[in-house]
Amino acid sequence: MHQLVEEGDTVLVVEQHLGTKCADWVIDLGPCGGESSGHNVAEGSPEEFANSPTSITGKLLKTLLALGR
Repeated sequence: MHQLVEEGDTVLVVEQHLGTKCADWVIDLGPCGGESSGHNVAEGSPEEFANSPTSITGKLLKTLLALGR
């Protein structure tokens, strides 16, 4: 994927994996699954995203970033 970005391409990955902390930009669509989903709960760089008070995933990412994982 890094090669695609270096060549100027945009890469969109739909993933529920904490490896997203390496992403340039993270978007949390939620707040839950089903009919409640699809709303932009939070977005930003992994660091900005981790500090979002509205994202459950962001709170978990903040903990992992603090642990150096």
